[in-house]
Amino acid sequence: MKHAGALAGKGIVVTRPRAQATGLATAIEREGGTALVYPAVEICDIDDLRPLHAIIDRLNAFDLAVFVSPNAVRMALKLVLARRATGWPRHLRVAAIGPGSRRELEQQGVSGVIAPHGRADSESLLAVLEGEAQSIARLVIFRGEGGREMLAEALLARGMQVEYAECYRRVRPQLDAAPLLAAWARGEVHAVSVSSAEGLGNFFALIGSAGQAWLRRTPLFVPHARVAGEAAQLGAGTVRVSGPGDAEVLAALVAYFRDAQ
Repeated sequence: MKHAGALAGKGIVVTRPRAQATGLATAIEREGGTALVYPAVEICDIDDLRPLHAIIDRLNAFDLAVFVSPNAVRMALKLVLARRATGWPRHLRVAAIGPGSRRELEQQGVSGVIAPHGRADSESLLAVLEGEAQSIARLVIFRGEGGREMLAEALLARGMQVEYAECYRRVRPQLDAAPLLAAWARGEVHAVSVSSAEGLGNFFALIGSAGQAWLRRTPLFVPHARVAGEAAQLGAGTVRVSGPGDAEVLAALVAYFRDAQ
């Protein structure tokens, strides 16, 4: 029998990429809720590894490596360790855009990670790096294909040399929305959590017009105010900014349903 926790009787849609959904789904279930995992983003290998291999071969030339997501950590370190017999360069410092990426790095054995506390976005990491600027001349940003340019542009403006190491692709998965729509129609969906603007856009497209109508009447939890703005443009009704981490999303869900009682 499911324990009568703070989310008892609540169905929560988790749209994180499948490999990242487990932590939040488990936390929801632990609080008595039902996690409906519907990944709106799929993480894939990049088609051409040659540019990434070229950067991995030159890692010793950089002063700092920045990882923008846990996916960047997983995908990049796998390739770095496979290609470099000597492993990660000892002198090369590491920064993470937020606590999720920092935890992933630490789990991979990387210590001394520079990361902001609280918020997880380019602006917060940039503020942290201000104090490190004197010791950083060249840095590499490990990320997926595309993405925001704000961090690199700001660092370039400070006179640093910046290169991108794109190590994965984000694609819209091919998913059948019918089971989720049926659950919504039965009143079994009480909230939706998205982890990025891209995931929000993909989810909106995947569920079609019928699902979009349900979504406008369902509380939506997003990681940042920027994503909340995009959700509002899509016509979302109740939008809550939770923060990006599993613990933050869970806390926001618990608070919302507690206050709604």
